[in-house]
Amino acid sequence: MTATTFAIVTGAALLAGLGPAVRAGNPRARSASAPSAPGRAAADSLLIVPVNACRIDALLPQTQCRLCGFTGCRPYAEAVAAGTAEINRCPPGGADTIRRLAQLLGRDPMPLDPARVAPVSRARAVIDERLCIGCVKCVRVCPVDAILGAAGRMHTVIPQACTGCGLCVPACPVDCIEMRPPPSRVHDWAWPAPAGAGKAPA
Repeated sequence: MTATTFAIVTGAALLAGLGPAVRAGNPRARSASAPSAPGRAAADSLLIVPVNACRIDALLPQTQCRLCGFTGCRPYAEAVAAGTAEINRCPPGGADTIRRLAQLLGRDPMPLDPARVAPVSRARAVIDERLCIGCVKCVRVCPVDAILGAAGRMHTVIPQACTGCGLCVPACPVDCIEMRPPPSRVHDWAWPAPAGAGKAPA
C-alpha cells in the first residue's frame, strides 16, 4: 500500500490545481471547515487533501543524483510522503523545489539541508573517447541511461539525457570522464553590464 501524507490547502489553492483528488470526489479527502452558505468564496474553505508519492515525485527535478541520500527521486518522494524525510534534501531543485513541495504539503518552506552538497554548476559528463576502454562500468551506474556503449567498444554520453549527477566519474577505472559546463547558447547568453550601470549620474 502506498504511503500517504495529508496536505492542508485553501479553496483558492485547490482551484489553482493543488487538489484534483477533491475535485474528482475522492472519498479520502474531507472538508475541515465547510462553507456556511452556498455562495461563500472558495478561498474561505479549508480542505485536507491526500498527497501521494506520485504528486511529490512530479515536483522533483528527476536528476536521480542521490544527493538527497536516497537512490533516486522516486524513493525520496516516497519517504517525504511517508513523513520520514524532510522536503529540503534536494540540492538540484534548490529553494524553488522546496517552495513547491511546501505549498503542496501545506507547510512552511525551509532552507536547504546544509548536510547536502549543492552542485556547483549544470555540468554534464563528457567521455574522452581516446582513453575509453569499453569497460561498461559507467553505463551500469548511470541512473538515466545517458551513456551509450557496449563491452569493448567506445562509450559516449548523450548530452540531452545527462542530468549531471556525476555518478559515472568515480566509476571509470581510467579517469576518462569529466564534468564540463554546457556551452553558451544564443538564448542564454547576454552582454556584460557596462561599468556604472544602475548608478545615478553625478
